[in-house]
Amino acid sequence: MNQAFPDTFLWGGATAANQVEGAYLTDNKGLSSSDLQPQGIFGPTVERNSDNENVYIKDMAIDFYHRYPEDIALFAEMGFKCLRTSIAWTRIFPNGDEQQPNESGLAFYDRLFDEMKKYNIEPLITLSHYEMPYGLIKNYGGWGNRQLIDFFENYAKTVFTRYKDKVKHWLTFNEINMSLHAPFTGVGLPPDSSKSEIYQAIHHQLVASAKAVKACRDIIPDAKIGNMLLGGIVYPLTCKPEDVLKAHHENNSWLFFGDVQVRGRYPGYMQRYFQENNISITITDEDKQWLQNTVDFISFSYYMSGCATTDETLSTAKGNILSMVPNPYLPSSEWGWQVDPQGLRYLLNVLYDRYQKPLFIVENGLGAKDLPDTEGNINDDYRIQYLNDHLVQVGEAIKDGVDVMGYTSWGPIDLVSASSAEMSKRYGFIYVDRNDNGEGSLERRRKKSFHWYQSVISSNGKALKK
Repeated sequence: MNQAFPDTFLWGGATAANQVEGAYLTDNKGLSSSDLQPQGIFGPTVERNSDNENVYIKDMAIDFYHRYPEDIALFAEMGFKCLRTSIAWTRIFPNGDEQQPNESGLAFYDRLFDEMKKYNIEPLITLSHYEMPYGLIKNYGGWGNRQLIDFFENYAKTVFTRYKDKVKHWLTFNEINMSLHAPFTGVGLPPDSSKSEIYQAIHHQLVASAKAVKACRDIIPDAKIGNMLLGGIVYPLTCKPEDVLKAHHENNSWLFFGDVQVRGRYPGYMQRYFQENNISITITDEDKQWLQNTVDFISFSYYMSGCATTDETLSTAKGNILSMVPNPYLPSSEWGWQVDPQGLRYLLNVLYDRYQKPLFIVENGLGAKDLPDTEGNINDDYRIQYLNDHLVQVGEAIKDGVDVMGYTSWGPIDLVSASSAEMSKRYGFIYVDRNDNGEGSLERRRKKSFHWYQSVISSNGKALKK
């Protein structure tokens, strides 16, 4: 293909602390909301304590906490320019409300970022990725409590100050719109919370995000800080005007988060939605001022598209979090996720037309049951095809005039899935020898896609096949 990707394009991969690190109580780490969801986002929450009477797969995950030098070296071998990961808030403030941070937690990320710097891999760091200190849920009621804004701001200022010379790209909350569908994971509220309670908690998070943006600008003037959306784009199932409007409203339900974080205010369509659904939230004049601290760029995940229709007799297809009416023109993965590479080009254009800010694709990938052959090789041609086709469409969007900063595929190394805490749902270019029962040597092994991605990066996209 013709050169589309700029020389500054940040190629890499994306992980999350709670899905790779393990060491879940090591070095004074506190319990997080993720530690209370050992079966994943859609499993039941469990009560846990430091006695560690039960052992779950995420407690060790892939032991990145101890094996990160080996993993970073493998990422460097692929040619990574960028690695997205998160800081575990509970490593820095174990309960969330301490006056002083936990030095051993801070020191771990110093070591991690120093290791990345050895290979000139740019860190892209998420402040809160599907977890928060359980102490803030137990003692304060989660994000429904306005006090959490200050706790998060203090956490953000602490890590900005500590890593200001090492990290120049930051994200606030992972897939912030996900709280509408999984409130405990997103905002620490019980699943039966009312819409008013969930949107109030979301509002507190939006204010906290804006305060983090301001703090980042003050503490690290040469850094860039963005938001992160779950890119759940839907098409109208038919050209019936009612279906077109239904798709418009469903897209607005998640684009609203981008509107607030990029434009600095609540859009009119949300004011109407709140009124018509008897949703009442408190937004102070001071909140409105804070929200004007808008992000430098927009990052998002993209795995699948869906359709919207007013025909309520049609069944939905389940993705990681969102359920959407399936598109009859698209194939599906073995987990039922519809595969739509052109949807990524469409979404990139939608977001750039709407916001005119740089975009960063920080999650995209294919979960599959990778099985080694008789010689121990993993020939994941299906993953290569999936990623190739999506990256071709990223190139097309760049040719359309969209400003795309980079692409970090989800799970460059096999990790524990967020939705169901499985190891068998594998995304990586690197195979990790561990199964769903927690058995295995944790040995790392290069898949066929490892060498493919290496060639894509070294050619700056020229190796992609249309």
